[in-house]
Amino acid sequence: MPETILHGTITGTETRLDPAIRNAPFPFYRALREQRPVYYDPGLDVWLVTRYDDARTVLGDSVTYSLEHGYQDRFANGHVEEFAAILEAEGGGFIRDLAIDPPAHTRLRRLTEKAFTAHRVKTLEPRIRRIAIDLIEPLATRGRGDGIGEIGAPLTAHLICDQLGLDFASIGTERIAWWTTAVLAQIGRMQTRDEMVVNARTICDLQNTIIAEIKHRQSNPREDMISDLVNARLDDEAEPQLTFAELVATVRAFLIAGNDTTAAGIANILHVLATTEGLADELYPQVEDDRTMARFVEEVMRLHAPVHGLFRTTMRQVELGGATIPAMAQICVMYAAANYDEAAFPEPTKLDIARPNVGANLTFGAGIHKCVGIALARMEMKVAAQEIIRRLTDIRLAVPESELTFLPTLATHTFTALPLTFRRRTA
Repeated sequence: MPETILHGTITGTETRLDPAIRNAPFPFYRALREQRPVYYDPGLDVWLVTRYDDARTVLGDSVTYSLEHGYQDRFANGHVEEFAAILEAEGGGFIRDLAIDPPAHTRLRRLTEKAFTAHRVKTLEPRIRRIAIDLIEPLATRGRGDGIGEIGAPLTAHLICDQLGLDFASIGTERIAWWTTAVLAQIGRMQTRDEMVVNARTICDLQNTIIAEIKHRQSNPREDMISDLVNARLDDEAEPQLTFAELVATVRAFLIAGNDTTAAGIANILHVLATTEGLADELYPQVEDDRTMARFVEEVMRLHAPVHGLFRTTMRQVELGGATIPAMAQICVMYAAANYDEAAFPEPTKLDIARPNVGANLTFGAGIHKCVGIALARMEMKVAAQEIIRRLTDIRLAVPESELTFLPTLATHTFTALPLTFRRRTA
């Protein structure tokens, strides 16, 4: 950690690119909130927004702060033309993410949110529980495991494949992890040109897989989410159905977003249980209480947001948090920093399940672009937490905290691995 941050001073030269900050960013976030709540990061050429009220301002104003430009203007980190050429030649086309502004966003939201109705999510609970049990039980016998690689990632990957109608057995967790890393690198602002080329070819594999599945559903619909998206229709729109490119982008987004951030969230729950003495045993008597467990998950997500920040572009010069941001500047709403703002969350470092505003965190976003799959993500994490606490005790890190590292991206904060030891709970 840079000496300036350790001494609570921001000089204007610090950057989230610094590996020491990337692996332990919270002292940096605190210093920013206290001294420069809207901070120009010179390494990233991005303005970081770190206070809760400022973050809510940005997320609530899609006209001034454009999501569409925030994603598209710096996509592929300056290598977009070469990236697009590879996708056109080998991956079925350069298909943009569905990060768009109204009015186009309104139509797409109405079409895609049909896949995440409350009834549908509730019906998935037994399947989520079965997958979680099947993953945890062998590890309980072994007494050790990787919280991200052997619990979080395979659970969420298996479930999203089930829902989309993809064959998880033939795809596997590792291939989905490659796809996820490659896609997130395009918005993470940290990849090199050589990394972009490798990532682009990985995304070609992803898109070719998705395109084949969509074409098959168009002639052979099934009971799965891809078929639902193919056949989703609005009665009052000039474009009542998703175009083929929109279908590819939507399935790609569901597969990646429905896997990575929730897997990271489950790993973060495990990390909190491993580093908070006696917490799993304290929660065990309440493990059947869905409300308590849901509040526990929500508070862990505030403290350890899987998504640390997402991007917007200013469409005009604005004053925000004491800073003047020029028009067409890139900003990153730092959810993880805003979640620690004392003005919104008193004693912000404390895990407090009884916190009155436990659901007010920004982990899943806010406003019109709030995560469309939030109900499913919460369900997966709650069920995973219940089965972990029900089946494991004496959960501990198998390595020193200082040895834990994270994927190199500004957008997310995902463990590269989370080695744990534990015992099977017997009572």
